[in-house]
Amino acid sequence: MKPQFWHDRWQTGQIGFHRSAVDANLMRHWGDLTLAKPADGLKACPVLVPLCGKSVDMLWLREAGHSVVGVELSVIAAEAFYMENGIAARRRVLGASGAGADFDRYESPGLDLLRGDFFALTPALLGPVAAVYDRAALISWADHLRARYVEQLTRLLAPGAEMLLVTVEYPPHQMSGPPFAVSRTEVESLYARDYTIVPLSQRDILADEARLRAKGLTSLFEMSYRLTRGADDRPACGRLSAKTTLPGPQILT
Repeated sequence: MKPQFWHDRWQTGQIGFHRSAVDANLMRHWGDLTLAKPADGLKACPVLVPLCGKSVDMLWLREAGHSVVGVELSVIAAEAFYMENGIAARRRVLGASGAGADFDRYESPGLDLLRGDFFALTPALLGPVAAVYDRAALISWADHLRARYVEQLTRLLAPGAEMLLVTVEYPPHQMSGPPFAVSRTEVESLYARDYTIVPLSQRDILADEARLRAKGLTSLFEMSYRLTRGADDRPACGRLSAKTTLPGPQILT
């Protein structure tokens, strides 16, 4: 989708994609990533949340002991996040020229937001991250933009970075999106070159999504995956022992 589409959604309050509660997949599967926690005597791992909106999932990640960096296009969403959660933040305009020309950085203890175009983000501007939480980013892109998104994300991550990826699957002919249906086959096509992929679970969520049922959906599943970028090392952050990989997604009811 073009940037103006999302600006219009936030300006007109058409944000049915926003959830007021912490995502169930995040709470269930974040522990399946092998991140080091502060209790282990190691540096807390920075977590990137692309296309974060005003998601309260970022608060959950901070409560779990991680520093968090969200990236969001809309200034309305960025400022609403801090105002609605009562968090004082300092806003900095990053550079009159160069890599940071089109970004603002909202800073608060353990939780920063970069307001700007995700495709203009650079590793130098973002800084090192050890993990990514993607619940709403991949599925927000139409099919012709998803490969570009994954390529940009991969450029931002060092080998060993992990990701919790949540997608949705439904009959594509029943709805045009967003959110867009992304099958397990497409996940493998997009990520297999640079990541190891472990399916974690499949959840039938049709009964919980009246808004999408009203659009004509007769089948709707959420899929969760653990991805690891490249070689399994992490110079910037410690690791815990890897958990046993799963042969296929767990079916949740």
